[in-house]
Parts: sequence; C-alpha cells; structure tokens
Amino acid sequence: MTAMKKWVLAWVCLSFSLMAHAGNPRSGGGSPPAPGTERYERRCQSRAPQRTVKPQGTLLWGTRRDWDAGKAADERSSVLVSASLEPLRQADAQVKGLKLDGGRLVAVSTSGSGLPGGRGVVGAVLQGKAGDGKPVEVAICGAEPSAEDPGMVWYRIETWNALAQEWENPCVALDRVPDPRALAIQGVWDASGARQDVPGQLTFACENGALTKCIRWGYKPWEHRDGQSLAALHQACTRMARADYCGNGRSHTRQETAIDMYDRLGVLARTTESSAEWDVARASFEAAWAPDGATCLARTRDGRALETVLQECPGRFSADAVLDLGEGDRCAVRRVDLSPAAALLRNQSYGGPSGL
Repeated sequence: MTAMKKWVLAWVCLSFSLMAHAGNPRSGGGSPPAPGTERYERRCQSRAPQRTVKPQGTLLWGTRRDWDAGKAADERSSVLVSASLEPLRQADAQVKGLKLDGGRLVAVSTSGSGLPGGRGVVGAVLQGKAGDGKPVEVAICGAEPSAEDPGMVWYRIETWNALAQEWENPCVALDRVPDPRALAIQGVWDASGARQDVPGQLTFACENGALTKCIRWGYKPWEHRDGQSLAALHQACTRMARADYCGNGRSHTRQETAIDMYDRLGVLARTTESSAEWDVARASFEAAWAPDGATCLARTRDGRALETVLQECPGRFSADAVLDLGEGDRCAVRRVDLSPAAALLRNQSYGGPSGL
C-alpha cells in the first residue's frame, strides 16, 4: 500500500470516529435536546457505572434535591414531587391513563376499563412536576409486587434529566439501599411537608424517604384500622420520622437515627424489651405528633436546645407548664393551638433531657 493510500485510509477512519462522537448525546458538550420519539426509546436502559449520591439527611420524598450535584439546594426541594395519572406522555396504544388501587397502579384502557395483571403500567411515561414547578417526565421501568403485602407494588422509575440529557433514577441511593425503588401514593406533598389530595395526581415515594418508611412501619394511608383511615397517622408519621417539629418541612435529625413509635390506634405499640436494634435503657420520650407537626416536646432528637425550635416557629409552642401524657411521657413545651388529645402518635429516641 502506498503512502498516499495509507493517508487516505487514516483520514476516513478519523472522520467516522469524530462523527460518531459528535452524534453521541452522552459525550458532553452542547448536545441538542433529544427528539421525543428517540428520547422515549432511551428510557429504562440500565447504565454503568451509576451516579453516586451521598446521603442528604432525612428526606421526605426520598428524591434528589437537584440534578446538579454541585449546587447547594434546600432540603425542601426535589427533582420530582408529583405525577399525573392521565393523559400519559407515552403508553401502549390501548392505554388511556393510570389509576391507583390501594398500593398499586392499574392501567386504564381507552374503553375505560382496567387492564388485568398489571398490563400497560410498565413502559408508561407520566407527566410529572419538580419542586420548582417545572415539568419533568417520569418513566415506569419495572414493577415488583411487595413480598410483605401482595396489594402493594414497588416501581422502578426514571425521570428525564434535562441537564445531562439522560433518563435517571430520581431516588437518592444510600449504602443499605443502593438502587432504590418507589411506591405510588395518592396525594401530593408540598415543600412544607403538607399533603394535598389533588385529583389525578400521585406521588412516587422513594425507598429512602419518610413517606415510604412510614408505610413500611405500618401506616398505609389507603388502609383503615377500627373503621378509621390511616391517612392522618401516616401524615403524622412523616413529621415524626423527620423530626419536623414546626410542621414547616425542616428536619431536626440525622440519617439512620434510631426511634421507637407508638400510636393511639394500636398499629404500633411501645417497645418494652431491649434487642440488638433498640436499647430501652437508653431511650426516653421525645415528642407527640399530629399531621401538621409536634403537639408537644420533651427535647430535640439531634441535641439542639429547645429554644432553637421555639425561635424557628414563634408563637406555636408554650413553655408555661410541664404536660404529663401518662406512661412517663412528659412534655416541656406544648402547642398553644391544639389540645393534647390531638396527638396521634408519640416517639422515643436516644438522648437525655434538654431543658429550656
């Protein structure tokens, strides 16, 4: 082969390499947004290595705060806070939308009937919304019936990351749950942690968030106990799990902090014997809880002074007198606008009393 032929062959190979690199949306640079059809074809494809995210404290939705890992984001922000059941952005031809049946999604056909056996759910793309109100698409990539509850289904979801031009799992990964799934829950939670029942809207609650933890602890909002809905107990639990004393969406705890809870409906009872997971001798009463935050406190979970809580939500609590709830549970401060009977559950945690 002559030198000229070798030069031409090398030039052709290099040109094809550059063209392939320019056409790869993952190669960085100013890649244009992927067209709708091609973008949907790229959903639910496993990738390696996965992006790693460090624990961000106790989460409500269990989702990332922002797609930009280097950006400082408020703990009350999220890349995904809600999704619409219909119309769907992408679905099988016979699927009109989705509906919630307890703890699982059901595809609704164009004729209005539900499709049996979970058909039509996996592969659907829903229109979602981020914490800042911007639209975001959510793809359902897998469905796994819960081993502990046949009526509950775990979903593997991905959302479209417009920053990276990729489909990514919006759920925060932790060491104990490195590839988190999500539950579909009726209702929408705002930045303050308050729940609104918005018709046609649901929340994908990730495994490492308080919404899902409270369900796994027994407070399934779609179920009833002694004729009473567990929705209010579930909401009170989300405040307790995050130590959201003021009911403003701000947590006062650390990741993986041990707690013990007990409620007035008897779903969970107070732990009276020590085990490898819980030391009764170290535990003491912390607070009582309603759906909108603590009704009274004995101390804080993370050790900060009670004054800091009073300053965070001025006028909400009073420290005029000690409130005795019985069974050794005594509060140092109490809500001024609620009676003690409004508390749905109480909790203990480790730590000594912190006076005013």
